[in-house]
Amino acid sequence: MNIGSGLMVCSPEFCFFQMAGQLSLVKFIELGYELCGVYSIPPKDDLNTPKRGFYNRKPLTSVNKLTVFLETMAGIEGYKKVKHALRYMLDGSASPMETKLSIFLTLPYMLGGFRFSLPELNRSIVLSKTARKVFNKDYYVCDLFWPDERVAVEYDSDQQHTGSDRIANDSKRRNALSSLGVQVVSVTKQQLYSSVELERAARTIAKKMNRRLSYDESKFHAVHCELRKQLL
Repeated sequence: MNIGSGLMVCSPEFCFFQMAGQLSLVKFIELGYELCGVYSIPPKDDLNTPKRGFYNRKPLTSVNKLTVFLETMAGIEGYKKVKHALRYMLDGSASPMETKLSIFLTLPYMLGGFRFSLPELNRSIVLSKTARKVFNKDYYVCDLFWPDERVAVEYDSDQQHTGSDRIANDSKRRNALSSLGVQVVSVTKQQLYSSVELERAARTIAKKMNRRLSYDESKFHAVHCELRKQLL
């Protein structure tokens, strides 16, 4: 890719392909989320890093673009790993923690995840005319949303969800979504960093979807622990 003055750089798609041999599958998937998301993690020596730890930006690529590029690389080393990773990647993640939560929930049991189907990230839920009048909002954006099950999962960060005003707004938001038949489950940073609490949250989500988590606990907890080491 020519970016001017004769300077050439790799496209995001080719860069992703190149990283296949440098990262574990989990970290590779996490990188894919970042490239397809709306945030960037700055280098450690960045003196202007925002307090929340990342920058906002437009997506560098998409799962579809990566999939199309992959087909031009058939037979090249890394092809199978890229194809495998794409099965678990999503567009539109808005933060590193949102990415981690999505990976925890959607990876298969054999990789330490809870095997939920892939949700839509940051999906806008448009309110009805009546709800707009009541809640004075046209729509709400859900972090993770499963449209068929009408279940939304929200990541509640320490910075964004403190104080009485925030609590009141969260309650208002929950009531508005409930009026549309959307069930909301909140996952906090503390829950994400606790294997016991995250599993409880996953069971709550599964219950709202009328499904059960079903795995061999003796085998699952070992791979889940490894997944936690890589993501957290």
